[in-house]
Amino acid sequence: MLEEAGFAVDAKESTRRAVKFRRSSEIVIVTHEGRGWFDPLSEAKGDVFGLVEHLDRAGFLEAVEKVGSLVGFKISAPGWQSRSPVANSEFSVSDRWQARRRPWQGSSTWQYLHNERCLPTYLLRTAIERDLLRKGPNGSLWAAHTNHAGDITGWEARGPQYRGFATGGAKVLFRFGSDASMRLAVTEAAIDATSLAAIEGLRDGTLYLSTGGGWSPTTAAALGALASRRNVQLVAATDANPQGDMFAGRLRALADGAGCDWMRLRPLREDWNEALKLRVKQRNENRKRVGGKEKEACRMRPSRVEAGSARFKPALDPAGRDVGGRKGA
Repeated sequence: MLEEAGFAVDAKESTRRAVKFRRSSEIVIVTHEGRGWFDPLSEAKGDVFGLVEHLDRAGFLEAVEKVGSLVGFKISAPGWQSRSPVANSEFSVSDRWQARRRPWQGSSTWQYLHNERCLPTYLLRTAIERDLLRKGPNGSLWAAHTNHAGDITGWEARGPQYRGFATGGAKVLFRFGSDASMRLAVTEAAIDATSLAAIEGLRDGTLYLSTGGGWSPTTAAALGALASRRNVQLVAATDANPQGDMFAGRLRALADGAGCDWMRLRPLREDWNEALKLRVKQRNENRKRVGGKEKEACRMRPSRVEAGSARFKPALDPAGRDVGGRKGA
């Protein structure tokens, strides 16, 4: 149905359980081995008949007729296939996590994170010391998701040619910082959470979080528990695109329900890792201009800020200067 409608698989953004299809700015994610779908930019979801109704604004009888006309349709493009070996499901999530080594300087995972993703050495060492990272297959990264008790529930898997989530695992939250922190910076991926931490210089009192791109009931419950404490500020540090805006809206609704401060922190590039790469590039170019001597890099404003609470305090950059803000709509 999606191929006939002009959609194509986005292999880079797809996983084994969720295959992403794009048609210009429209997105449909297919789940349940092709039997279900949802639109990440709206609340629409359902089966193939609902998909026809959603795309063609058709009634059910018209949808049935169109689906019937596709019986025997031969898909021209191959379906998405994993580029990473499937983990042995005979072992528990915790056992599989403990069986992997922590990344070390010089390992393929370290090189991927430091050289390709531009994460600084001090930050990688801090994350490894806190047991947040593991070396996955083929130079990939495993970033731990944990529950409130600190138990491993799964991990985000990212690599040069692969992205996914732990087979048999559950998305809760990637947590970089202390659960006692009063500032909660919520991103959509662990690499974005660590990239924002690098841009802000591991800001005191901040817990950098990732939902792993999902919004499961367990994720919503974990965020709600963190946000329901007194004097908490929930920062929607999601991507600068329609899907990021949708996630920010959900976070604002969660903050309103918990009665805590809310702020939208938007990267100047599409995501925080792209913003970090730009920052590093500018710093390196500045050093070349001064003949390799140490000099303060050109400062870039790391984000655009929207605030949504009377108790909002402006965000500060790593040097302690106000990055600006405005009242949320």
